[in-house]
This record gives sequence, structure tokens and C-alpha cells, in this order.
Amino acid sequence: MRAMHEDILTIPEVAELLRVAEKTVYTLAQRGEIPAFKVGGQWRFSRGAILSWIEDRTRAGQPPAGGPAPAADEFAAREKTRRRR
Repeated sequence: MRAMHEDILTIPEVAELLRVAEKTVYTLAQRGEIPAFKVGGQWRFSRGAILSWIEDRTRAGQPPAGGPAPAADEFAAREKTRRRR
């Protein structure tokens, strides 16, 4: 079972989870584009909310970090490569 503090993530932890720069996470939080809240002036993230956010964006065909969506043929090529592994 996971400890309660492991359910609350910091910017570096979210950046690692999303495999993006910390500045990207900070910017997304400031813009309200990622579920986040502040504690004592510092951004914090619910692990469950972030995982749901990733899932929602994946279903919608959008990349998790808010970047441009890959072209359809690029996406198909990635899927084909992924299936071969």
C-alpha cells in the first residue's frame, strides 16, 4: 500500500512522470492546463488526478504535456513499431 505522501507529487516528480522539463509542468500548472493546487505557495499535484488527466488526454488523442498532437501517419507508424516489440 502506498503512503499518503506518495499520492501528492511535486513539480520534479510530475516532470519525471510526464518526461518533460520542470518548467513545462510549472507553466501548465500556472495556466490551469494540468490539475494542480498550491500549498504554502508551492505547486502540488494529486497522483490520481494526474493519471486521470493523462488518460483523458490520451483518449482525446492529445499528448499529455500539451504539445502538438502527432500527425495521423506518425501516430500509426509509432503504433506499428510498438506492436512489433
